[in-house]
Amino acid sequence: MTKSSDLIPDEQIMEAVKNGDLQQATILFERYHKRIFNFLARMTMDRALAEDLTQNVFLRMIKYRNSYREGNRFQSWIYQVARNVFSDHYQVHKNKKSDFIDVEKMSDSITDPEEGAQQEEREKILHRSLAMLNEEQRELLVLTRFQHMKYEEVAIIMETTVANIKVKVHRAISKLREHYFELEKI
Repeated sequence: MTKSSDLIPDEQIMEAVKNGDLQQATILFERYHKRIFNFLARMTMDRALAEDLTQNVFLRMIKYRNSYREGNRFQSWIYQVARNVFSDHYQVHKNKKSDFIDVEKMSDSITDPEEGAQQEEREKILHRSLAMLNEEQRELLVLTRFQHMKYEEVAIIMETTVANIKVKVHRAISKLREHYFELEKI
């Protein structure tokens, strides 16, 4: 059953939030919290941290609601907020943590018992390969491959051209493939 709020565009709801109707933020949270969490979980490789950062994204959405510009796509704006939250967290904590990423924490899918160990091993290698990419490459692949965003939207979020995004995604996929096959040999 479709609720009447499901028919209202994100941008219109965000305008209401911007104009002081903070209750409307709940609708945007319901629509986007899983996507933002998945984005941050893949960026941080840490589910608990991703949960905290996701909450921060929506707190910032409220706090900085006046920075939302009418006519802009809400999805692009909220992902930009998520990128900023991730970046701010990374800047604060970059000297406090080692570069090691616990891949075991990233297992967020249940494997088919028939495929069992092979599928689990492939996923571990993929997550390790993803973790080996630099932050920008990982972010590009998470947005385009896991979040299924169009290159045009990623270009807006990253403030660059579509052509630049295409080139960078191609390079990131090549690098991911390279890391994957290196790790597969081990």
